[in-house]
Amino acid sequence: MAKILVTGGAGFIGSHTVERLLARGDEPLVLDNFNDFYDPAIKRANVARFPQVRVVVGDIRDKALVDRLFDESDFDGVIHLAAMAGVRPSVEDPLLYEDVNVRGTMVLLEALRRRPRTRLVFASSSSVYGAREEAPFREDDDIHQPVSPYAATKRAGELLCYTHHHLFGIPVACLRFFTVYGPRQRPEMAIAKFSAAIERGEPIPFYGDGGTRRDYTYIDDIVDGVVAAFDRCAGYEIFNLGESATTTLSELVETLARELGKPARIDRKPLQPGDVPLTCADVSKARRLLGYAPKVPVAEGLRRYVAWRRASN
Repeated sequence: MAKILVTGGAGFIGSHTVERLLARGDEPLVLDNFNDFYDPAIKRANVARFPQVRVVVGDIRDKALVDRLFDESDFDGVIHLAAMAGVRPSVEDPLLYEDVNVRGTMVLLEALRRRPRTRLVFASSSSVYGAREEAPFREDDDIHQPVSPYAATKRAGELLCYTHHHLFGIPVACLRFFTVYGPRQRPEMAIAKFSAAIERGEPIPFYGDGGTRRDYTYIDDIVDGVVAAFDRCAGYEIFNLGESATTTLSELVETLARELGKPARIDRKPLQPGDVPLTCADVSKARRLLGYAPKVPVAEGLRRYVAWRRASN
């Protein structure tokens, strides 16, 4: 049994991760600020699923709080999922993204500095690869041109993690998530937003010509990778966690409409600043070192997501 601090544990990926940790006998502690980026009631419903878990309402930027939690609990590791998310909102408020994603990560790293044997899993993002058109994306690709503040903050987090590993020996695994979806997905994310619009008969905001491609990754596969990275965390490593397959925006909407049994109305809009044409993960490193083996293709994942929506309504 491991004692694990899960930052952002009330969110989409965080709550699924906490459930998995509980199922295998670990002792997670959740730190989440329940901000209003989306309805905090959704996060409260997420943590209501595990009443046995201690949930601390607080901010990763609060150094005194973070230090107190580390003093109270002898954590075996930290799974750091808390962040301001989203490419487009980061263009509107880059200072907030820098403060939460960079300074907040540094607060955690400084707490770990005094406990250098404590493992850290850091949630990064496929957005760090920028506006690439060559695929698949590999962890050793040149990624010096992020195209959104969100992407830049995630790359900064990876670099800060390396610095603290180098100086203090903290074991770190940085995980580059590729477009995670599934039950309890945040409401502003594409699949959730599109599904709601189709169900209500409203037009879908459709950016570009529908040819942009994403590597959509089902939540269960992502959590497999998160837990494996925690268990095998040693040294400093970066891993892609994706499906190694791409789906166009048009294909995504068509599949969702078919599963929902309703037509999709399209409201075409120009591409937004920070958008990228393609994401596609090379997961060979994660397969080799973590035993990562994604199992849920997009068609099946969307079927499961729609079934969950219907059961939840």
